Amino acid sequence: MLVATKSMLNSFRRHRGLIWQMTKREVTGRYKGSFFGLAWSLFNPLMMLIVYTFVFSIVFKTRWGTDPNAGKADFAIVLFIGLIVFNLFSECIGRAPTLITSNVNYVKKVVFPLEILSFVNFFAAFFHAIISFTVLLLAIIIFKQHIHITILLLPIIILPLMLAILGLSWILAALGVFVRDIAQTIGIVISVLMFMSPVFYPIAALPPAFQKIILLNPLAYMIEEARKVVFWGYEPNWMMLVINLVIGSIVCVIGFAFFQKVRKGFADVL
Repeated sequence: MLVATKSMLNSFRRHRGLIWQMTKREVTGRYKGSFFGLAWSLFNPLMMLIVYTFVFSIVFKTRWGTDPNAGKADFAIVLFIGLIVFNLFSECIGRAPTLITSNVNYVKKVVFPLEILSFVNFFAAFFHAIISFTVLLLAIIIFKQHIHITILLLPIIILPLMLAILGLSWILAALGVFVRDIAQTIGIVISVLMFMSPVFYPIAALPPAFQKIILLNPLAYMIEEARKVVFWGYEPNWMMLVINLVIGSIVCVIGFAFFQKVRKGFADVL
């Protein structure tokens, strides 16, 4: 475990320049040739927030939970927080199974560090999450006129998720080389997880028996805690945070070790 951790950190340190360049190319490449270019990364979450605010606040007049003092835009803002967290997960995991199969030319290069493709995939998704979070902050300032100091705890809240995403990305990228069906299966799994996560509803709205089932989903904790520190201004559950940080770290290291162990067989399959 310690050897894999050291190897992972060394790989990131040695190739951080290459990771940065490939991440920039990945982000800009998505909008290459479009009229607005990189500005689309801002327009997309902005339009999403406007649509959610209109549909849930004006059309359905929905309130989050049972709070009678909740404003019209509160539901859209709370929903958007959950979507930012979930989209970071789904964008990385959804692309992970094809990271190697879509970059066969890198496999043939003996000196190319294939493990950095998961870093590139994550940081590209993280860039879009930051843009979405910026839009969220603007919405909170406009509709709530107040930002809680606890929002500074958000990076700590999502750190376990970030580590777990990297670990799962390495595992899925490796498995995707040998089992091509994973690329199709993971899309179904992500769709199920979206509705099994408290993105569109609060966990408290569910019957107690179903709450226990939903809480088995690690994303549920991340989403609920993100809302607590960003929107409600509460401190996170520190004990659960430590537990999730340990689990996320283990998943990350195991994922990296697994990828490095099986990567020797990539060239034979591809």
